[in-house]
Order: sequence, then C-alpha cells, then structure tokens
Amino acid sequence: MEMGHTRSGLIARNSVMNFLGQFIPLVVGVISIPFIIQRLGIDQFGILSLAWMLLGYFTLFDLGLGRATTKFVAEAVHNDALQNLRTLFWSSCGTNLFMGIIGAAVVAGLAPVLAERVFRIPPALVDVASTTFLILAVSTPIVLVSTVFRGTLEAAQRFDYVSSVNFISSSFTFLMPVAGILLGFDVRGIILLLMIARLCSATAYLLLCFKVFPVLRESVSFDFNRVKALLTFGGWVSISSFVNPILVYLDRFFIGSMISIAAVAYYTAPYEMVTRLWILPASLTMTLFPAFSAMSASSRDALPGLYSRSVKYLFLLMAPLVMLLVLFAGDILRLWLGTEFAENSALVFQVLAVGILFNSMAQIPFALLQGLGRPDLTAKFHLLELVLTVPLMWFMVSNFGIRGAALAWSTRVLVDALMLFGASGPVVGVHLDLGKEMVRGFAAVLLLASGLIALSLMGIPRIALAISAIGIVGLFAFASWRYVLGPAERHSIASIARGLGFLAEGTR
Repeated sequence: MEMGHTRSGLIARNSVMNFLGQFIPLVVGVISIPFIIQRLGIDQFGILSLAWMLLGYFTLFDLGLGRATTKFVAEAVHNDALQNLRTLFWSSCGTNLFMGIIGAAVVAGLAPVLAERVFRIPPALVDVASTTFLILAVSTPIVLVSTVFRGTLEAAQRFDYVSSVNFISSSFTFLMPVAGILLGFDVRGIILLLMIARLCSATAYLLLCFKVFPVLRESVSFDFNRVKALLTFGGWVSISSFVNPILVYLDRFFIGSMISIAAVAYYTAPYEMVTRLWILPASLTMTLFPAFSAMSASSRDALPGLYSRSVKYLFLLMAPLVMLLVLFAGDILRLWLGTEFAENSALVFQVLAVGILFNSMAQIPFALLQGLGRPDLTAKFHLLELVLTVPLMWFMVSNFGIRGAALAWSTRVLVDALMLFGASGPVVGVHLDLGKEMVRGFAAVLLLASGLIALSLMGIPRIALAISAIGIVGLFAFASWRYVLGPAERHSIASIARGLGFLAEGTR
C-alpha cells in the first residue's frame, strides 16, 4: 500500500462512505422499532433486545482474530506480500470457524439457563426465549468467520464494498423483525430470519474478498505459525473482545435479571437510538485502524497530525449532536415511541447521550494504540473497567433502576476515554497537537453549550426553542469553519464534498 492510501483525503473519503453505509440502517431502525414494539409487545421486544445483545456478544469467541487479520493484512498489502496474505487469510478463517463451533456449543448449553434462571422472563415466554437462544447459537460460526472476511476488505481500504454489505445487513437487523411480524412469526421465527440474513452477508463478504484478492482462490492453506502470530497479537485483543461486550451489555443484563424484561425494553429503546451516533466515530476509526497499522513502520512522523485532526473533526461533529439530543430527549421519545416511553426513558436518553460523546472520542486513541501494536494496553484498561463497573452497575441498578444503569454506563466510558487519551502520548509517543485551532474548537463547543443551556432556561415554546437551537448550531458551524479549521482543512473538506460523485464513478 502506497502512502497515498493513508493520506487524509482518502481516509476522509472512506469515512464518508462508511457513514453513508450506516446512516440508512439508522433511519430504518428509527422507523421500524415503534412498529416492532407495538406488534410484539414489551416482553417479546425485550427478548428480541436480548437476542440483539447476544449477537453482538458472540465476538467474545473471536480471540481477537478479526482485528489481528485487519492489522496483518494491511501490513501484507503495504509490503506487497500477497502470497503471505493467502495463508494468513485461510489460517484465520479456519481458526475462527473452529472457535465458532465451540461457541455454538456453549451458547446452546446455556440456552435453558438463560431463559429460565438468568433473565426474568414471564413463564409463558420461557420456551420461546429458550428456542430463540438455541437458534442464535447456530449463528455463532457465521458471525465469527464473517469478521475475518470483513477485516480483510477493511485492510485493503475497500470500504465501498464493506459499506454496501453493511448497509444491507444492518438494515435487515430491523427489516427482518418487521417481515417476520407480517408473516405471523413470533420471536423464534424472527431470529431464524436474522440468522439467514447473517449467512447471506458473510457469503457476500467472502465473494468480495475473492474479487479484491484473486490469490485467495488459488488454494486453501493453513499454517500454524501464522495462527500463532495472529494469536500473539490477538491474545490481548481477545481480552478486549471478551470484556468489551460484557461492559457494553452489562447494563441490560443487570436490568433484565434484577428488575424486569419490560424495563429492558424501556432502557433498550433510547439506547438503540442514542448509540446510532456511533456511526460517526465508527465510520472514521474503521478507516483509521488499517491506516495506523500501515503507517506504524514507515510513516510515524505523519501520525500525530492525522491523530490530532481526527480528534478535532470528530469532536466538532459529535458535540452539537449530543447537545441537541440532551435538550430535546423528551420530545424525541414522545414523537417516536409515545408518552409512556418519554416518561420512563427521557432521563436515560439524556445520560446515555453524554456518555456516547465520551465513548466516541475514545475510539480514536483506541484505534491508534491497537494499530501501533499495543493491544495489551486497551485490554488492561478493559479489565480494570470490568472490575470497577460490575459493583457500580449492581449498586446503581439496585438503587436507581434504569436511570442508575445509564449513569453507571456513562461513568465507565468517561473513565475509559481518559485512560486511552492519557496513554497515547507517553506510551506510543503520538501526542495530540493542542494548538490554537484545537483550543478554539473547545471554546466554540463551550459557547454552544452555554447558549443551549440559556435557551432551555427561558421557558419558550418548544417550536421556538427548536428553531433557536438550530440557529445557534448554525452559528457554531460557521464559527468552526471560519476559525477552527485551517485553510488546508477547509479546502480538503470542500474537495471531498465536491467529490461525492465517487459513488457513481466507483473506487479507483
């Protein structure tokens, strides 16, 4: 991979591609969830929420191989070592398939326990939940092998392909429940449809890998030395892969086991909406990780600039969005899901939104540390967070319910962000450039927050409040463009905006 593949323009372009590939599924989810809740009911939607949670948690069996594959394939492409890439790819696939089969057996064995003892599922739905978890178990190998296929495409910077498949797959996460409901299925049938959709997306990723790297079709080879190299890097990544889903889903686990399955629904609905903001940092860091990996050996001098610009851009995008969500949380929930959800979930929505800002910013130093070969740091941070979060979450849920869970989750991601940013400079030698433009960015965000808080205290009608808030955000955008971004950055962003015709032209 030539240096041009890691330049800021390509990274920004790929980030836009990733965003577009995730934005439409976000809209699909926002439209679909009210219908799903209405037709399934609160309890069955709670089971579906747990199923979505478990699908995300299956990556604990990955052993870090998906992330390791992306790193080593990026290096192989950079060094033009395509024969090594073939062995690397198939060794990773074979290992992940084996781990997926083990994971399927574990999940299948735990299905009755999860349904009958762990979660407070109404007796009439215990059999439905148990069968749902069994169907999910079968999808474990599919989910794990798919991470290798997708990681290979990301390493090659083929985010046009990744975004296309992800757009369809993520949309099906919500469309399949709708289709199942219209066909008269309960949760069991819906999960079966989701499993079929996952199989189709994995097949699409594999065929695209063959298209990008025809050498992969020459033969299937397995090398234990390659597996050892992958696991050496992936060993620490696997700890993060194991612990991070626990941290992400610990709130719903405690809510489901200590309160009720209905409370899971009241918590999950705002969580699913707020966390869709992850498409912004994810769109950027999906591109940054292989870029950091490729630059780690030959272009370290360029890393601080790329790192600092990425932090600045993401902060300027995320901060105003989060502030608007906090200001209009109740209105959004009332329009989306009705008065009952607004009354039960508005504060949860607000607290989680603030946490999303911290968590989004943390994803950039996370990608940097792992891209530069220090996954041990991220793993150690996650282990520390787990030790601190379990008692905190138990205490907060016990005493404050779903609002306490939201506060505990946001506290955890704040601590995570502080540790990751704190480690990036002293440990790997890549420091944030806190120049005048970065300082101006922080000042602009503070002024924006002050303006929105003042508006909220004025007691004006909600429509007038919304119009005024949009006006203040518009002033923030103008000030950021004029005083926070440098001339070269403005020119680059303008070029990207003019160059969105790449969607029609294809990837060069």
